[in-house]
Amino acid sequence: MAKNVTDEPSEDVVANAKAERATRRSPFGRVALFLRQVIGELKKVVTPTRKELISYTAVVLVFVIIMMALVSGLDLLFGTVVAYVFGDGPVG
Repeated sequence: MAKNVTDEPSEDVVANAKAERATRRSPFGRVALFLRQVIGELKKVVTPTRKELISYTAVVLVFVIIMMALVSGLDLLFGTVVAYVFGDGPVG
């Protein structure tokens, strides 16, 4: 199972963010800060195991198939109702 990491800001992180916001940065400084923050966030990413990845993929595929069947069924139903209302009779 993937690690459960809470990402709650502590007082020092908030204080640092307020201090950084108070000082005006050059465009290069802002890009460097952005890249440091991106790298920091990427270090928090947990890669799923092979078993988890296969499980998540199967769940997504089953959900997509169910939704496709639901939308297709509703399309057929509404198409038939519209055909009866406008007098053409059943479509299929």
